[in-house]
Amino acid sequence: MSKARVSDRPAKALDMALVEDVLADIDAGKPVRRDLEGGGRLHIDRALPFLCVHLIDGREDDAARDVASSNASYLITPDLDAAVLVIEAIGSAMAKRFGAFVLLDVGELERDRLLSDDAPFLPPFEITLSATDQRAIRTALDSFASAVESVEVKFRSPRLDKRRSADDPHARLAARLIGLPCLTVRFAPIYRQPDSDEIYPDLRARLIANIFDAGLQAIAAFVKATGILSLPTHRALGRQAFVDSVSRADRSIDDIVATFDFLLAVTPINADAAWREFEASRFQHAPRFLYRPLAVQVDVEKSKLFSIDFDRFEDPVLFNLYREKQQELDLQLSMLSARETTRFVELGRALYGRVEPALFDAAKDILAKTANAGGNQVGDGEHGESADCFFVERQARSMIEIYRRQHSGFEPIIELRDDLPAGLMVSGSRLLISRSTNMARHRVEALLSHEIGVHLLTYFNGSAQGLRLFRSGLAGYEGVQEGLAVFAEYLAGGMTRGRVRLIAARVVACAAMLEGASFQETFLVLVRDYGFTEIGAFNLTLRLFRGGGLAKDAIYLRGLFEVLDHLGKGGALDPFWMGKISASHFGVMQELNLRGLLRAPEITPAFLFDPQAERRLEKARSGLSPVEMIAT
Repeated sequence: MSKARVSDRPAKALDMALVEDVLADIDAGKPVRRDLEGGGRLHIDRALPFLCVHLIDGREDDAARDVASSNASYLITPDLDAAVLVIEAIGSAMAKRFGAFVLLDVGELERDRLLSDDAPFLPPFEITLSATDQRAIRTALDSFASAVESVEVKFRSPRLDKRRSADDPHARLAARLIGLPCLTVRFAPIYRQPDSDEIYPDLRARLIANIFDAGLQAIAAFVKATGILSLPTHRALGRQAFVDSVSRADRSIDDIVATFDFLLAVTPINADAAWREFEASRFQHAPRFLYRPLAVQVDVEKSKLFSIDFDRFEDPVLFNLYREKQQELDLQLSMLSARETTRFVELGRALYGRVEPALFDAAKDILAKTANAGGNQVGDGEHGESADCFFVERQARSMIEIYRRQHSGFEPIIELRDDLPAGLMVSGSRLLISRSTNMARHRVEALLSHEIGVHLLTYFNGSAQGLRLFRSGLAGYEGVQEGLAVFAEYLAGGMTRGRVRLIAARVVACAAMLEGASFQETFLVLVRDYGFTEIGAFNLTLRLFRGGGLAKDAIYLRGLFEVLDHLGKGGALDPFWMGKISASHFGVMQELNLRGLLRAPEITPAFLFDPQAERRLEKARSGLSPVEMIAT
């Protein structure tokens, strides 16, 4: 007799075949990713003592579906009978493996009952919770309730209705799964506009993130109550693999990043000629700056940027990281299109922020405390033997070799350039050295620690993380990145009075530029009020007015204060070496690390091995000001 066709087999036979395949994959340590009939999906990242289930009710844009699919182990299906079959089999196998198993049933209420048209303020919204009778699952219910109630409310606060599963009409799964610990959650669809059923996107995203996190905390509470696992945090139950949609979006973002180099595009190529022109005018007329032709088609790249689909990420944390990066790239592209126009400076203010009063006051205080000590000096212009671009290049190659011994993949490219102002710059995996560079020789080691030990190191460590976003940089990474790079100069023993003054002067001059001061007025303030040499003041002012007015230079001191504050609170530096991240992402990096989605840094900064580095680091941990970093 011939075998029956698959479509002729009973549905239960198909479901059992699926379950057997799934259990075999789990036993073999393979992830499970199966699309099911009716728009369903079964995803099991790895063997875990829980399953989050969402029963599809036919509504589109269902937030509960996204809550479920954010978990490392979930089932989405429109078929209650099939769900029961799959849950019983997986639950039995996981309970045998771990000693206990819990089901989290997530869905939405039919309507938002507490919303009225004439409410003077946003009313609370309804969440119903029910649990089966096991003590551990009641603990999980209490944990979920505490988690949602502790969230800082921006829109509407939750009103909880706690029940036993037997008294909850929504607990259909719990009623069928006798003896299996089950927590049933239903929340009001507050993200839908009551009249049109359109979506409030921000509210929807917040709701998903909050319900997902509360669910994970509830599962962790169950795990702790049963004693089956020891967890460092509830986030350790999260995903440990990227879905394909994340990898595709990551490549698309990186492709756009690769189409332009923002800092090179806004940096003048005629710095020496501009100085001679400005000097010849007796510093009365702003020089003319020339720029490289833009190689990027801004409108084309913006179209690509906003066509990237983040909707199937199934991970709220990664979703937010890529949304933030999308917005940052949008601003950068807008700035390039506005280069040399009055809009450039305002877009830059949006990207880098204003100079806040506390930062401005701190910068002025630094300049006051470091004035008239051994003569006013500009920036790095301390006296002593000088180093040209060729000396800097040789020292850079020596330092790169030290890092290559740690990791053979550390292979940055060094370029000597005629089209840059004096100094160094990192662009991706390249170290760019201006041929006009002439600096104090004793500053070379510290400056290379800044450029190679932080900027290049985090690029290559970020490249090893599996997502290119960590090498191109999370949104807003530049502040803490520059703060770390300046701190590296201190750890390397190269923080000088002139360097501290330069970083502080950038803040004061940036504030003047943002308030409308001209190139000549900003230059004059630096020379007259703060004792900078004319060439030093010109180079600083050039940085500020490049592209039409770039507010970036205030971030060095701001970032340094962020690093010092982080260390003073007992924070570690290690997560910052994983890639290019901002201070606001430190918690995110810790979470992703706990979930196993990040690798330990391949390369450790060489300046940390300086005999005096540990002593300097301890001083920073006990409280240190930028002025106290000089020559210590």
